[in-house]
Amino acid sequence: MNKRTRIKFCGITRAADAQAAVALGVDALGFVFHPASPRYIDPLKAALIISGLPPFMAAVGLFVDVALEKVREIVGQSGLSIVQFHGNESPDYCAEYARPYLKAVRVVDQHSVAQAQRDYAGAAALLLDTYHPQLAGGTGAVFDWNLIPRHSSVPLILAGGLGVHNVALAIRAVAPFAVDVSGGIEAAKGLKDLTKMQLFVSEVNSLERES
Repeated sequence: MNKRTRIKFCGITRAADAQAAVALGVDALGFVFHPASPRYIDPLKAALIISGLPPFMAAVGLFVDVALEKVREIVGQSGLSIVQFHGNESPDYCAEYARPYLKAVRVVDQHSVAQAQRDYAGAAALLLDTYHPQLAGGTGAVFDWNLIPRHSSVPLILAGGLGVHNVALAIRAVAPFAVDVSGGIEAAKGLKDLTKMQLFVSEVNSLERES
């Protein structure tokens, strides 16, 4: 490995979990503003957690097919530094946001990422997740990493069923800009497990030591 793989912990609902992630050197925390998700967090509660984060840690808000006015309202309430569009948002919708954003791509086949690279060329990064016909994300399932191109015009964040048992393998196979984990570091949905968090970060950092 010749670069450091960034780490995003998603589905944060408790200040203690956020501070544990800070202590571990995690790069970004994800807050889910999709009411149907078991990891949903109220914007004002998220604001309290985000206000306690140190400089240079990214606070990412996850939205699923929400009116842009509502997105902007929650960004203002909570102090998010970047948003993640995780639904069927169109390129025009994302461009209208006019600020850095991540676009989630549910990988169906080998054309999924290439098409997203063309459609969402203005994204700060593409987050690659497992396709499910009913769920926007949080499936806990791994998709076929062979569907990911070896070279990308947009930074790639790998998600989908990652955990202590497979994150090192995933990084070796894909060499993503970052990895995103939620269920793989939980004791229960929305409640993080400190030991799993520590082991996950250790696995990622072990690859940097190999380089």
